[in-house]
Amino acid sequence: MRPKIYLFGDSITEESYDDGGWGASLTNHFSRTVDVILRGYSGYNTRWALKVLERVFSTAEGVDPLAVTVFFGANDACLPDRCSAFQHVPLDEYKQNLNSIIAFLKKRWPTTRILLITPPPIDEEGRLQYPYVENTLNLPERTNEAAGAYAKACVSVAGECETPVIDLWTKMQEFPDWKKDCLRDGLHLTPSGNRIVFEEVLMKLRDEGLSLEILPVDLPPITDIDPNDPLKSFEQ
Repeated sequence: MRPKIYLFGDSITEESYDDGGWGASLTNHFSRTVDVILRGYSGYNTRWALKVLERVFSTAEGVDPLAVTVFFGANDACLPDRCSAFQHVPLDEYKQNLNSIIAFLKKRWPTTRILLITPPPIDEEGRLQYPYVENTLNLPERTNEAAGAYAKACVSVAGECETPVIDLWTKMQEFPDWKKDCLRDGLHLTPSGNRIVFEEVLMKLRDEGLSLEILPVDLPPITDIDPNDPLKSFEQ
């Protein structure tokens, strides 16, 4: 049975299997070595994620997955007095929830690598153009400042739990035109934004010893099959 990597998060994870998405790119990258399994839930915050952990991650797994990415915070960071207030989770609770998610995963799968990903930066003008619900205040339901606070909290939790983390909020803003190049609606990712996440996740997994150079290939590759006796390769 192939080893597994789970992608757990909100809509940025759910959409990661779209054409050019970071999840699809991971699946392609590990196509003969790992099954990359999507567990993305659009609109979810860490409070809701905690409620569904038992249903998302079955106890029937025979072997610990290689890794789980945990990518929440964009919805937690919705402002409590704006149109998406129902998704807001206070900053201290967000940190507690991340800790609880990590503790759950470590208890269930002691050998699994857990990789936190911070929320991305926010283009507030883009959010005004693409509100999720009716926006009578005509104010962005998210701000980049708030997203940065949640990103900082995520990095802090990673340090406390000795868990690797991708600071996507900081990384993405290193690109001069990140608002338009990386975000299609002020929040969700363009192909360029997805590429950044893919490359960062790949680098962190490699740091954790999970790379194509180390992981075994599933069944003999064509280059190892003897043209004069093809079936011999399948006797091992």
